[in-house]
Amino acid sequence: MAMTGTNLADMRREYTRVALDREHIKDNPFDQFTIWFDQACQAQLHEPNALSLATASADGRASIRTVLLKQFDERGFVFFTNYESKKARQIAENPNVALLFPWLALERQAIITGSAERISKAETLKYFMTRPLESRWSACASPQSRVIESRKVLQMQIEEMKHKFSDGQIPLPSFWGGFRVVPREFEFWQGGASRLHDRFLYTRQADDSWKIDRLAP
Repeated sequence: MAMTGTNLADMRREYTRVALDREHIKDNPFDQFTIWFDQACQAQLHEPNALSLATASADGRASIRTVLLKQFDERGFVFFTNYESKKARQIAENPNVALLFPWLALERQAIITGSAERISKAETLKYFMTRPLESRWSACASPQSRVIESRKVLQMQIEEMKHKFSDGQIPLPSFWGGFRVVPREFEFWQGGASRLHDRFLYTRQADDSWKIDRLAP
């Protein structure tokens, strides 16, 4: 039985913005990602640094959620979270993760697979101190991914943090920090007409060079 009055089979559009070819992509995937990320920012997309983070437990149960990219360089891609959250617990069991940047307005997406590892406390503290005061209170108060009785309970915990750290000197919580995803593969996907999309896969080699292959759409 249909759950919506919209005919999903008729929902389609042609992707005709640009084509992607080997001659015009960078040899280094970090350089290519930087170009696409900057273009997403220049296009004023909503939350261009938003990404879908896929994790899996030791027994293979997968989870996915949206997080925000806060740093990246050739060492990897960094996001921050509660180390007691579901995502962090799964990473502790199984560090293999995938990232998806869905820049749909540009008819493109970037997919990164690799291994997640905790960043240093010094790196975390440096970022934590740049967060708005309210965000730091929330980081201290929220038992992320845990069952809570109501939103009121959470708000009470935040008010307690505001009172406790009324001078604004909020210490870095021991349970909060960053993860760096060290890539093994990048895929750059550009939508094409008649579903003939352009896809290029970069695979890290043993010597840290990158092999580039075109994939069928």
